[in-house]
Amino acid sequence: MNARVLVVGCGGIGGVVAAHLLHLGVDVTVLVRDESVVDALHERGLVIRGESPLGNVAVRATCALPPGTEPFEFILLATQPPQVEDAARAVAAHLSDAGALVCLQNGLCEPRLAELVGAERVFGAIVAWGASMLEPGAIDRTSSGGFVLGWLEGGVDERLTRLGHMLEAIGPVTLTSNLLGARWSKLALNCAVSSLGTIGGDRLGSLLKHRFVRRLALEIMSEAVSVARADGVDLEKISGTIDLEWIALSADERLAKLGSPALFAKHALLLAVGTRYRRLRSSMLQAIERGRPPAVDFLNGEVVKSGEKNGIPTPINTAVREAIWDIAGGRQKPELASLEALYVRTRKDIEGSPST
Repeated sequence: MNARVLVVGCGGIGGVVAAHLLHLGVDVTVLVRDESVVDALHERGLVIRGESPLGNVAVRATCALPPGTEPFEFILLATQPPQVEDAARAVAAHLSDAGALVCLQNGLCEPRLAELVGAERVFGAIVAWGASMLEPGAIDRTSSGGFVLGWLEGGVDERLTRLGHMLEAIGPVTLTSNLLGARWSKLALNCAVSSLGTIGGDRLGSLLKHRFVRRLALEIMSEAVSVARADGVDLEKISGTIDLEWIALSADERLAKLGSPALFAKHALLLAVGTRYRRLRSSMLQAIERGRPPAVDFLNGEVVKSGEKNGIPTPINTAVREAIWDIAGGRQKPELASLEALYVRTRKDIEGSPST
């Protein structure tokens, strides 16, 4: 592997990606903002624990790329979404003429970067696994999985195939010609999983054991599916199995006082998701704990914005977005009681009384 790769950010996702590419023999440089993180990486290297563990992997890390740095074929952006545009501006000059910026973020970041460097130079890598940074250089990979890889131009070219082969060191890679469809499906899931994890202040497995939390997740995803349809997006199945078109609640299911076989099956699917990603902890909650802005405007905020554009009400995603900003501002605690209060309030808006 003789590609030159720059990984921007070395939290959970960036750390796992950098370590596995280095282990594969790829020429990788890691760019981070914090000098103390650079020192820790040079002293101890990268250590991946949990799923697919790796021993200490030596890494070349820096806070700034010096003038005259040889261009990179791929620049993998592993920052939080609120920092992705600034990160792209800072490194775009170091991208080779035929290279590509690669979005590892959740949300719809590719169109934003396309405005900066052109759609033909932006790839999207949808991450189907989780990881958390325990300390600089020490990463806990909390679930297995791979990537869905594509670009806004559609189709598959040699660069995309080449990147896919490298990322297979981390997990299975699926190439898609429908990046927006795959992105919107993952967005719908993350609007529920990451956002409810932030408000509930706990790992996904524990939260999804509660029926009212699963119901909130179904309502959140249903709104996201509605606005995606209105935008003309052809939704893809997540990991080839989770069908967002099917999981979206019908009008009858939203108002029903009693459960139906279909509704029971949807709850069962969310229980299975909770089991698979039981150790997943919301990256937005971790960002808030570190004093950084949460990425909620790139998740639930995208649904709200698209709903306003298409004249589709999104009261649940609106309430979730407000709750997360309240947590970030210290006006609300991230705990199960906050989720329950959100559920009761939004159910009253839907039908006048709580129901599951």
